[in-house]
Amino acid sequence: MSPHPATYPILLNGGPVGTADLAPLAFSGFAHFTAMQVRQRRVKGLDLHLTRLSNASIELFGRAPSDETVMRSLWRAIEDGPPNQSLTVTAFPPEGEFTVGSREVEPGLLVRTGPPSNGPKGPLRLGVVEHERHYPTIKHVGEGAKTYYLRKAVEQGFDDAAFVDRQGRLSEATIWNLAFWDGHAVVWPRAQMLPGTMMRMIQRQLDGLGIAQRHEDVGVADVAGFEGAVVMNSWTPGVAVTAIGPAGIPQAPAFMDLLHAAFEAEPAWGAADARRAVR
Repeated sequence: MSPHPATYPILLNGGPVGTADLAPLAFSGFAHFTAMQVRQRRVKGLDLHLTRLSNASIELFGRAPSDETVMRSLWRAIEDGPPNQSLTVTAFPPEGEFTVGSREVEPGLLVRTGPPSNGPKGPLRLGVVEHERHYPTIKHVGEGAKTYYLRKAVEQGFDDAAFVDRQGRLSEATIWNLAFWDGHAVVWPRAQMLPGTMMRMIQRQLDGLGIAQRHEDVGVADVAGFEGAVVMNSWTPGVAVTAIGPAGIPQAPAFMDLLHAAFEAEPAWGAADARRAVR
């Protein structure tokens, strides 16, 4: 055991957090966030995280903190903590819930850090449930159904759950985006979903690598026709999926290698890069 265990900072609006500051957040379902992995004090897809925070804040609160404000809190946490960590930035209305006043003030920012994660090794088997997220394009905190359906899937012998919409189309999994491989191209489900930052990083790097991609309707009955499937989120560019409901899917090592190569091609932003980007 290390004689000096790592300390992972928590900041509120760029400063230290007291117990009284956290009390209003104990009941806060009207908020949104972005999650990232920090490695050697660098972050991949930082531009996507900033855009997500800005767009979601404008949609929910009517105004957004500036990129400079976000960056100050973000990089203070990164520099005050260990070089490798998980980091979450949550935007919330200081006026609290159930009030229209939240559209008249700048959102507060809570930055939470913790130990780094690479996600599960897999492969995973996903149960299927009909579920459509409220405000599907926003990564908001009012997501109790995700945990509920995860637990139900595990009770049924699966590892996690995938969602289908009212049209029978697969959209996403509980905290994951889905991707499929037909042997030549990456296939993304066409449905209402959260466009994950990892998903968007992979998409732009696959374009750069000249790999074909397409979006199409994918039902559970279509799954067995693919040569591979994965889930991805801020932890990892790919965890193999070997079943979605009753449909089995072969593992595709070449597909996994491709996704990880795309992730490695994505540049990582350090503090100096970020400061230049927001000038």
